[in-house]
Amino acid sequence: MDIISLPVDYDKKKIESRYRLVAIAAQRARELSLGATQKIQTKAKKVTTTALLEAISGNIEFITGEEAVIAREKAEKIDYKKLIEEKRKPIEDLSELEKDLKVYLHEKEATEKALEELFAEAEEGEGAEESEE
Repeated sequence: MDIISLPVDYDKKKIESRYRLVAIAAQRARELSLGATQKIQTKAKKVTTTALLEAISGNIEFITGEEAVIAREKAEKIDYKKLIEEKRKPIEDLSELEKDLKVYLHEKEATEKALEELFAEAEEGEGAEESEE
């Protein structure tokens, strides 16, 4: 069985195996695809290539071992839905919003009626001109 090596050199003291390198790069590629800013300047167009280059350059911080297990357990305990609900600001005076909405809807209806009347008059005027000829 042949061993396939990656076509990149990396610091084996920081990243002990190519599997760890791939896992780090995959997670970073997800972050980049969601809009994270690049940590290095590169001509690479693909987020996977950029992530791999960031990982081998040492510009990405990561944790391993027991520290990583503890961090994952903490992350699993976070209730993201609750955090989002807490961050949402309730509308204090809903009646003001309703008033603004009613004014907007009333103005929109009045504009639509005026346009209908205008076009109806124009069509009647064209019909009268045609019958006179």
